[in-house]
Parts: sequence; structure tokens; C-alpha cells
Amino acid sequence: MLKLLKKLTTFEWIMIAISVVLIILQVWLDLKMPDYMSNITVLVQTPDSEISEILINGGYMLLCALGSLVFSIIVGYLAATISASLARILRKSLFNKVENMSMDDIKKFKTSSLITRTTNDVTQVQMFISLGLQLLIKAPITAIWAVSKILNKNWEWSLLTGVAVLILLFTIGVLIIVVMPKFKKVQLLIDNMNGVMRENLTGIRVVRAFNAEKYQENKFAEVNNSLTKLQLFNQKTFGILSPVMYLIMYCLTLGIYMVGARLIDAANMGEKIALFGEMVVFSSYAMQVIMSFLMLAMIFMLLPRAEVSAGRINEILDVKIKIKDGKVKMGKSGVQGKVEFKNVNFKYPNAEEYVLKNISFVANAGETVAFIGLTGSGKSTLINLVPRFYDVTEGEVLVNDVNVKDYEQESLHNLIGYVPQKAVIFKGTIKSNVAYGEDGKGKKSEGKIKEAIKVAQAKDFVLKMPKKYDTQISQGGTNISGGQKQRLSIARAIARDPEIYIFDDTFSALDFKTDAKLRKELKEYTKNATTLIVAQRIGTIMHADKIIVLENGKCVGMGSHKELLENCEVYKQIALSQLSEGELQ
Repeated sequence: MLKLLKKLTTFEWIMIAISVVLIILQVWLDLKMPDYMSNITVLVQTPDSEISEILINGGYMLLCALGSLVFSIIVGYLAATISASLARILRKSLFNKVENMSMDDIKKFKTSSLITRTTNDVTQVQMFISLGLQLLIKAPITAIWAVSKILNKNWEWSLLTGVAVLILLFTIGVLIIVVMPKFKKVQLLIDNMNGVMRENLTGIRVVRAFNAEKYQENKFAEVNNSLTKLQLFNQKTFGILSPVMYLIMYCLTLGIYMVGARLIDAANMGEKIALFGEMVVFSSYAMQVIMSFLMLAMIFMLLPRAEVSAGRINEILDVKIKIKDGKVKMGKSGVQGKVEFKNVNFKYPNAEEYVLKNISFVANAGETVAFIGLTGSGKSTLINLVPRFYDVTEGEVLVNDVNVKDYEQESLHNLIGYVPQKAVIFKGTIKSNVAYGEDGKGKKSEGKIKEAIKVAQAKDFVLKMPKKYDTQISQGGTNISGGQKQRLSIARAIARDPEIYIFDDTFSALDFKTDAKLRKELKEYTKNATTLIVAQRIGTIMHADKIIVLENGKCVGMGSHKELLENCEVYKQIALSQLSEGELQ
């Protein structure tokens, strides 16, 4: 928790200091009221007392109450502002951290868990800061100040107050020991529930197609019931605290008055009035002591869950960024679109087996280099090394004769137009999806967007939509087909006008006719750029300048389509499994 508080700005620390001062003044006013109450009690019991004196003391009591109320409102406002500001900072820090994580780091955390940490966990910390800033400061000050007021008043009253405080502390301690471990499970169960909910919404079509609604309901009910049972246990356990607190308060008040009655009865007539006033004052201060511990108890109810949430937030913020920026902003002059792999070996972190082994090739500007192989041969992994989604284990990946590790990531990514295997569409318009992101060349013109859509063979279906280029696309592109999503994804890469195009099995969602037309226009449009294509279809890559055949992470063939048919048995088998010998010629 303290680590998170370090993220507060100087201005917010100044607000905390102001809050502390106001809380001290508030406590002073609260503890001043019993003194005026004692004076009124004595005045009422004293013959010939002036009514004006009683009214003056009553007026002071009202002013103290009003001042305490005003200070309380101001502190509440400051606490809410500070906690909301911290929540904003934490959400921003978490989002930025995840944005800069490597693919390997992101995979260590479930998507549902990352969402929970950015929302629910931050809210728990915000609630604790909002209430804790007020109660955590006020409670000890009130307790110490009130105790100092009642010291040496009467040993019997003091003993009763001490016993009450010890019973209260014991109750709070037991509750914390019992409930603290449960709060860790609560956040994990929220992660699980979010995961099931997200999975269900993502796969809603499959769920309905297989009549699996009941199965999904049972699956959700299981995690939901587990969370409910645990939350009920926690709330019921903490529910014990409230009646115990009030029982202690009422018993203490009763005890003070019973002892006071006995002392007043034994005192002579002159001391009775003074002793009665002392009893009223002591009772008020004793209640302040108990109330201060009640405030601490409220903090202890919020603290365990806030601590767990703070730990989960820090777990993300403490992740060390593995893929760091270099210093190069652009490649060597005169070299554009060149991609070179030099003896590249790669294995995933903590893995024993290498996914890629001794891969070397050069792709020059204007060339189309394709990668083909069986599932799991390392094709997608290989091209993911170019934009540094992962860093090579051994060897070098060069872009424009510069090691990709030496580039600023922004500069490197500005050179690349990347189309993933699974098309990713964002909520917005068709236009905003195609113009997505920065490429270092300024805002994309409408003409450029339309041209990219035309080349990607998406113009026909876009013009048939209600608002054409301004048609709204839902999150994930659920209101368009898979092929349409893929074409918009391709158009997005084309609109960047990059030096290097990367197509990761992009054309698999397209029919053969669209595939052929798209590749024809794309070849003409990207003739000056380097194109890297991962594909399963021989028809998609047979006209590439260079085809690299992968098997178990090794390059087992490299050359043109005709050369590989003659020299590479693996390529020949893949080709013949898809097309006849006549079609391959």
C-alpha cells in the first residue's frame, strides 16, 4: 500500500497535510464539548445559577458541533479528491504497463485478471484511501487525546474503560486473523467469474449453436456461488463486530453510571454535584475512546481487502519490461525495406525446446518472401520477431541493416504494416479502423483511406453499408463477417504505406476469387515494399519471389516455387496435398 502512495503528487500530499490539520481541529472541538456539558450540568444543579451562563455554554457547544461538521465536510471532500486522483493514476499506470509488456509477460496474467486489477482492485484501494485518510488519522488522535483527558479522574472508571478496550481489540484481532486469508481468495474468484463471463460472451455463437446455454449457466453458477459463499462468510464474520461494539459501549456506560451512583451515594452533599459532573464528562470521553476504536475497526474491515488488492496491483507494476527501446530512430540512409535474419535461434522464456533453429535469409525491398510449413513449424513465431513482439534468443534480426533491438519501438513499428492471423477490429467507424494508429507521416487523408479499402477488396461491401465509410463497427467487429474483418485489417496495413508488410496467414479467411484479386492489386500497390507472408495455401504464395519452408523450426527449403518443387520434398508434399500437378506448373 505504501508503494502505491508514493505515486501521489506534491499537491496531493499538501492536501493530506491540510486534512491532518483539519482533523486535529475537529478532534479538539469534539473533545471540548464534554467540558461545556459538564459546566451546564453543574450550573443546572447549582441554586441561583444565571440562565445566561447556561445559554453561553450551550452556544459554545453548538459552535463546536458546527465547526466539527464544517471541518468534517472539508476533510471528506479532500479525501475523495485524493483517492479519486490516486485511482486515476493507478489505472493509467496499469494500462501503460500492460501496453509495454512483452507478449510473454502478458500471457502470465489472464485477461480477466488484468481487467479485475484495473477496475475492482483499484476501487478497493480507492475506498480505503477515501475512508482511511479520515479515520486512520482521526482514530488514534481521538483515542490518545480522550485518554489524556480521563487519566487520574477515577481508577475504577479508568479500569472499566481499559477492560472494554482490551475486549474490543481482542475481537478485532480474531476477526482479522480469520478473514484476512479469505480476501485473497475473493479477488481470485472475481478473476474467475470475469473469465467465465468473458469466455461466454466471446463464444456466444458457438454456445447457442451447440445448445450449451445450460452448460454455460452451470459453469457461471459454480464460480458465482463460490464467490457468494465466501463473501457471505466474510460479511457475516464482520457482522459480529457491530453488535459486539455496541454491547461494549452500552455495558461501559452502564458500568460508569453504576460506579458513579455508588460514589455519589457515598459522597457528602457538597461533593455530589461535582462528582455527578465528572461522571458525565468521563462517560462522554470514554465513549470517544470507544468510538475511536470503532473507527479503527472500520479501517480493519477495509484494510485486508485493500492490502490484497494493492499487492495484486503492484504485481503488475513491478513487472520488469524485457523489450526495451533502443536509440535508433531510422535505418541507415539509402536502405529501405530490407529484412535480414542472421543465424536466428528462438525459444520461449522458461522453455527447453527451441522453436526456431538457425534461420538465415534476406528479404530486399520490392521482394515478396513467403513462409510455409505444417502447423507448429514456427512460421508465425518467425515473423513476430520482426516487430519485436518477442526478442531472439540467439542471432540477429536486422531491418534496414540495423538490429531491431537498437530501434526505438515506435520508429520500428512505423516501418511495418502488420496484419495478424486473427483480424482485430476496434469499436468505431470503418474509416477510423482503417486509419487506426500513428505511422509518423501525419493524419491519413480520406483519399488514402478509400484507396486502401479499394486495394483490400473491401470497397464493394463498404459502399453497400448504411453510412458507407462512416458506418459504425461494433467492438470486435461482431456486426461484419470474418472475411470483411480480414479485408479491413489488410486495408489498415495498406493505409500506413509502410516499407515492410507482414501478413500472418491473413488470406485464409478469404475465398479463392477475392484472394486472387487482392493479391494481384496488392502486388502492384506494394511493388516497392518488402512483403512477408505466412500462408497455408500454396496458391497464395506460389508466385512469391522467395519461399521459405519450415519444419520443426528449421529451414528445410528456400527458393522459388519451381525450385522447391524439384528440390524440397516437404514443399512438394504440401503442394500436392492441395493442388494437382497440372495446377502446380
